[in-house]
Amino acid sequence: MTDFVGRNRLWARLNTAVAHHADHLATPIAVVDLDAFDANAADLARRAAGKPVRVASKSLRVPALIERALAHPGFAGVLAYTLREALVLHERGVSDDIVVAYPTVDRGALVDLVQSPAAAAAVTLMVDDVAHLDVVDSVRSSKAVQVRIALDVDAGLRLGNQHVGPKRSPLYDASAVAELARTVVARDGFRLVGVMTYEGQVAGVPDDVPTQRARSLVVRRLKQASVAQLDVRRRAIVEALRPVADLEFFNAGGSGSVESTVADPSVTEVAAGSGLLVPGLFDHYQSFAPRPAAFFGLRVSRKPSPTLATVHGGGLVASGAAGDDRLPLPWAPPGLHLTGLEGAGEVQTPLTGHPAAMLTIGDLVWFRHAKSGELFEHVNHVHLVSGEEIVETVPSYRGLGHAH
Repeated sequence: MTDFVGRNRLWARLNTAVAHHADHLATPIAVVDLDAFDANAADLARRAAGKPVRVASKSLRVPALIERALAHPGFAGVLAYTLREALVLHERGVSDDIVVAYPTVDRGALVDLVQSPAAAAAVTLMVDDVAHLDVVDSVRSSKAVQVRIALDVDAGLRLGNQHVGPKRSPLYDASAVAELARTVVARDGFRLVGVMTYEGQVAGVPDDVPTQRARSLVVRRLKQASVAQLDVRRRAIVEALRPVADLEFFNAGGSGSVESTVADPSVTEVAAGSGLLVPGLFDHYQSFAPRPAAFFGLRVSRKPSPTLATVHGGGLVASGAAGDDRLPLPWAPPGLHLTGLEGAGEVQTPLTGHPAAMLTIGDLVWFRHAKSGELFEHVNHVHLVSGEEIVETVPSYRGLGHAH
């Protein structure tokens, strides 16, 4: 829905959906288009070609949306981003198969984990260093409850001395992975069950940006090189771990790399989350057509001139390296733009473009966040829209008192 006609229809549809609740909805009004969400879920499952899709909860942060994704055929398990979040999801009955994607040093949460056999059986911790095991042991007096462990292996592309990709794990060579695996297996109170390799330089980088043709070509070539290198390394890791432990899963990839990830025979499951909501940073991929599903609405509060419209708030800027691509996108009505001087402001955001002239005080403008999930750290409730109606209003993590 990137065409002007479609975005104008979206503007009318979302305005109609919230019209009956307008007096009660504080801005930013966060909505999820369930029709787009469900279509995106089906598309992710299709792209995964039979391998399970593990829901990356960082990209949703709304329990009802995580549950909705898990209800779709082809989805299984959650990839959480904090241990506290994983414990909350388990306690709420969202999933009994939760892998924490990042090593944790949260001793309070670890105490809760090791004191609950049910939680320990459902949650898998990620490690890439013996020190992570030491932290777990530091909070328990008994090792009667086994802690499930997965190894996070660096999936960056190495070109000579250059490393392209997220700076995550110190584990790279199969020999180093096997050495840590043997340590885990030999250590009382731990059970090695999985491996993860997240190729962010493939999954999280747009490769078909219309205004960056030359750069996009370079990105595609780097992705091809990375996929080829990873195929060899993953195979070596699987062979090195075969005599050490009987693994339950080998997790990899993300929304932008589903096809290449599942094509690797070493991988047993793919992670995905952003592909369900499709934020601004996921607009320009060759591998899939975007269907934006998450929006936030702000009201016009000023008309500084006949050709400008200023909305109240708007400074919902995404994390990561600072740049224009981290700013929210004015989406509906189409044709609006942020100004170069003020950008997206904490208390006001001026908008230019031809639709600004027709907007009046009180009108809604709908934006897209640059990154998936982060939008919902700014609101307590999310309104789920189907067609032209809000069919349900659900709490975000923040609304539940569990902001992460």
